[in-house]
Amino acid sequence: MIGVLIFPGFQLLDAAGPVSVFEIAMRHGGAYPAIKTIAVNPGPVRSSSGVELLARGLRPHGTISTLIVAGGSGVETAAKCEKTLGFVRAMARRGVRIASVCSGAYILAEAGLLDGRRATTHWRRTKDFLATYPRVKLEPDRIFTRDGNIWTSAGISAGIDLALAMVAEDFGDEVARDTARQLVLYHRRSGGQSQFSSLLELKAPTGRFGPLLAWAREHLDEPLTVEALAERAGMSTRHFARAFIAETGSTPSKAVERLRIEVARQQVQFSSAAIERVAETTGFRDPERMRRAFIRAFGQPPQSLRRAARAGV
Repeated sequence: MIGVLIFPGFQLLDAAGPVSVFEIAMRHGGAYPAIKTIAVNPGPVRSSSGVELLARGLRPHGTISTLIVAGGSGVETAAKCEKTLGFVRAMARRGVRIASVCSGAYILAEAGLLDGRRATTHWRRTKDFLATYPRVKLEPDRIFTRDGNIWTSAGISAGIDLALAMVAEDFGDEVARDTARQLVLYHRRSGGQSQFSSLLELKAPTGRFGPLLAWAREHLDEPLTVEALAERAGMSTRHFARAFIAETGSTPSKAVERLRIEVARQQVQFSSAAIERVAETTGFRDPERMRRAFIRAFGQPPQSLRRAARAGV
């Protein structure tokens, strides 16, 4: 049975996304959907949108094999609730597969489940999460991570990607693929894909480094070194690097690579330009270097993404 842990102020889609994935997957896999929402206090639980879900209490649920913890605006209060933390710890001791969506990682971290483990959460939470839980090996660029029996994911859509990965483990790739198709998803993203939504925010005019990144995006074929970026920002290299990481949660070189990957992906999927030409115009220079970057980001090389795009997969 899939248990989805919610609390007052939870994000509705953090719960509903994985619920829908498992419901469809179980039907495709020939099983009756067995999914329950649970909370400290049984009954209606109001989400941050005002929509309520009916939840069961935290009494022992011996049939739960996977526990998914939602995130949302009420997560700080939920992460201080001893009943919630005790329940999550008890599930972990039983060997239950435990996952978090978005800021639900705070509950897992507060329960001590993420100490020494790799994890991720929404990019907006990076700075606070790192300061609050220094023992967690946070990977802020990841869509989702898995470290043993503990899974964590970034934002709402990443929770769906995480659930699909669990479905692939439980029912096989074919069921996961059929589930993604029924949900009308373009494809199931690998956990290693970067949280490109952060770049949309960084490129916004209101962001401190927004104009710099907007400029960099238009000059990807140039050698965008940390020194060059610092000079354009009018800052010393050391101060620039520190300020950039503090504000964005990413190093300048990593941000540039993500910009290059984003633009290169668009050209690979939606243009007929040769792979070598794409690598050159986006600053990768070497097609092999771009191939390695694509595998890190998408779990597959540029040629595979192009074939999938042309096939409409």
